[in-house]
Amino acid sequence: MLHIYKTPDLLLSALADFVVERAIDSIKSSGRFNFALSGGSSPKRLYDLFATDAYRNSIDWTRVYFFFGDERYVPADHSSSNFLMAKKSLFTPLNISEDQIFAVDTSHSPSESAVDYEHRLRKHFKGDPCRFDVILLGLGDNSHTASLFPHTSVLHETQALVKEIYVQEVNMYRITFTAPLINDAHCIAFLVYGSSKAEALVHVLKDPTNVEVYPAQLIKPDRGELHWFVDGPAAAALDNGA
Repeated sequence: MLHIYKTPDLLLSALADFVVERAIDSIKSSGRFNFALSGGSSPKRLYDLFATDAYRNSIDWTRVYFFFGDERYVPADHSSSNFLMAKKSLFTPLNISEDQIFAVDTSHSPSESAVDYEHRLRKHFKGDPCRFDVILLGLGDNSHTASLFPHTSVLHETQALVKEIYVQEVNMYRITFTAPLINDAHCIAFLVYGSSKAEALVHVLKDPTNVEVYPAQLIKPDRGELHWFVDGPAAAALDNGA
């Protein structure tokens, strides 16, 4: 489902309301809300919003468990760390307990970090399928999402839930959820705004399937919901705005 809003502020408020609704429903039905975060500057504004007076009391944050759809292979205190960004904008302001935060442990080798993270996911879900209540995703200018980059081997991964990948484009290892894990979520929400995303959005939503070039096309849940939260400039190149 495609949701288009005129401005980023309207978009972020709508997405925040959407997450709150899903969190309340999940906590009511299962006692907890499993939320996988995205990195980057766009979701940071969403996390900042959650920490404001308008939202900080809208969810029972003690029942929310936080995960990361991908992480850069850097120390946890590195300026590029997705965890550090979320810690500063979300975890610390909301006093989130450490046992609710599942950060990727990058003190291991890249492959060991991926295996360790998958093990911790499986342990958290206690033998049940690792189905997140909401996975938040972004969209790169090159149509990547999480750390599923064009022309990388991880695009064809079918067994592992979490995988390390060396991304030549950014000269860095990444640890990422694989497409099968993402696609098994109850709900997937893309956050896309700004005119720089317009071309990539058209490729992913309108072009013939070519996941090697447009990896975000891999995200097609079989039994969950897929929502695109987009602002006007990002949607400008779509036919009739849809």
